[in-house]
Amino acid sequence: MVTNKDERSLGELFSELSRETAALVRQEVALAKSELSEKVSRLGRSAGLIGVGGVLGHAGVLTLIAAIVIILANAGLPLWASALLVGVVLLAVSYVLTQQGLTGFKREPLKPAETIDTLKENAQWAKGQLK
Repeated sequence: MVTNKDERSLGELFSELSRETAALVRQEVALAKSELSEKVSRLGRSAGLIGVGGVLGHAGVLTLIAAIVIILANAGLPLWASALLVGVVLLAVSYVLTQQGLTGFKREPLKPAETIDTLKENAQWAKGQLK
């Protein structure tokens, strides 16, 4: 049955509005999922850097502890000096990697901005349709 848009009943108009609203909500949910998955994948790299930084920091602490043990066990400089040097280098690398990871987390807001903007636009559209 082909009807002119001006000849549709109120029930038909509400039915069409309901279908379009449901489709719009489904599209918004899909957009939100897409946007959040992009953000999570970018944050994954930062989390990896923090993890590697933490592991290297732990290794640095263990090496520094080994250096202290060697210092106390031997009063000889060469053995502990090399362990101390390795510990300081590991801690420096750990610090750099951890700072890079934290910077990545601070740069990436978790709020799905695009989805919020389109939801606001859709709300304005829906208000206009009801007038």
